[in-house]
Amino acid sequence: MPFNPILILGVGGALAFIMLIIGIVISITSERSLVEERLGQYVDQQEEIAKDAATPLTDWLNRRVEGSSFAERVSKSLARADIKMKPGEYIAMMIIVAFGVGIILWFIGGRSIFAGVIGAIIGLFLPGMYVKRQQSKRLIRFNEQLADMLNLMVNGLRAGYSTAQAMEAISRELPPPISDEFRRVVQEMQLGVPTERALDNLLRRIPSDDLDLVITAINVQREVGGNLAEILDTISHTIRERVRIKGEIRVLTSQVMYSGRFLSILPLLVMGVLYLLNREYMMEFFKPENVPCGYIALGVAAALIIAGYFIMTKLGQIEV
Repeated sequence: MPFNPILILGVGGALAFIMLIIGIVISITSERSLVEERLGQYVDQQEEIAKDAATPLTDWLNRRVEGSSFAERVSKSLARADIKMKPGEYIAMMIIVAFGVGIILWFIGGRSIFAGVIGAIIGLFLPGMYVKRQQSKRLIRFNEQLADMLNLMVNGLRAGYSTAQAMEAISRELPPPISDEFRRVVQEMQLGVPTERALDNLLRRIPSDDLDLVITAINVQREVGGNLAEILDTISHTIRERVRIKGEIRVLTSQVMYSGRFLSILPLLVMGVLYLLNREYMMEFFKPENVPCGYIALGVAAALIIAGYFIMTKLGQIEV
């Protein structure tokens, strides 16, 4: 059989190409399995801790709502507020608060079923209001620390740090909440999660426009290259100016905000004082001969108070 070098080169090239494809597939599969193994170990540890702290009620509620869109929204809301609770535990707290407020208003309202129902409805919204307030306070603190974080990151990059090392320095040097969030990012990256996905998870927990700008700059620099330190330095100056302007606006609009809160609470305080001084006068709303006029008057008053509060709050919100 004559020696055919072209045939041998073709067969060798085909075998090399096949081996290259097999190597890539094995590499991707092994990397994915390694990530899944690390995440599995971490999840198992967290589940063991959660089982030790769980009660039968919260455990049952967690199983009922697990995988639903409502549980996903609750988990995202609790993560943004940095409240270490599961959806089932949060739902159990809502039920307990609604029951407690309902009992209190039922007793205060002369054991009226209507007053108890109103109290239960108010109690259902109280945990959500607390979570929203915690989210707002945490977001404000995060935005105020973002410029310092960028300065530390820029100095680290100019000193020769990689992006991951700069993030780790941020998690060690800066105070909460920004250190806690970047510590989560570093932990996710150490477990094998890609940097882009870890930063996207950070943005879901902290829905900040300034943070979105920073993450976009980091992702673009990873794709096309460039001087990341210079880009972040420019962004840091922009964010500092925005934080300064927001602070001035918050000072100027604080009178409007506190006036809205005080005027919303004032009718409730007056009703409470009148109830203590002259209970029979306040119970006129709940007497059978005044039904449904008494309930309608209370409902209209509540609607006007809520509408006035939201209008005053909207007047004090100025976008920068």
